Amino acid sequence: MLQERELERVGGTSTIKVDVRLIAATNRNLEDEVKAGRFREDLYYRLNVFPLRIPPLRERKSDIMLLADHFAGKYGEKNGKRIRRISAPAIDLLTSHSWPGNVRELENCIERAVILSGDQVIHAYNLPPTLQTAASSNTAPTTTLEAALSRLEKEMIMEALKMTGGNMAAAARSLGISERQMGLRVHHYGINWRVYRA
Repeated sequence: MLQERELERVGGTSTIKVDVRLIAATNRNLEDEVKAGRFREDLYYRLNVFPLRIPPLRERKSDIMLLADHFAGKYGEKNGKRIRRISAPAIDLLTSHSWPGNVRELENCIERAVILSGDQVIHAYNLPPTLQTAASSNTAPTTTLEAALSRLEKEMIMEALKMTGGNMAAAARSLGISERQMGLRVHHYGINWRVYRA
């Protein structure tokens, strides 16, 4: 049909002439797909009359707010809400996200935010958890990396001692450290290895 501009209906007997323009879209590099044998070469050349490359949303940061405003209006009307604005923290989250799902992902995020909005404003907390940051959700780490690693190390040593019935040599082997290192760490963390003896 693309080549001859005519088709025959399934079960039909006559040929029908067609005058159509076909628009096809993909997020894949079709030249690479053809080379790899995953896309028909003849179909690629029939479709590739006037290619347009639209960069992903993460490369078009200036479009994010235009699209967000459009979707806020669209879903506000659909849900009987009038969204007057998007808050500054929400704008920061929207513009800093990488948008792997492109415009569809942005549209879904704004639809969700409109549904959750209770005061004609889209706030950062109305956006999905995938966009939330530690700062925006007040969930910043409450400990240092060193303290967290120490806690993990102590837990692993205690678990190894439980599994080996308090046998320090066997626990050291299971953790991949020497008996001397095991002894120093047990002393450092004040672990009473005798309580794990079977």
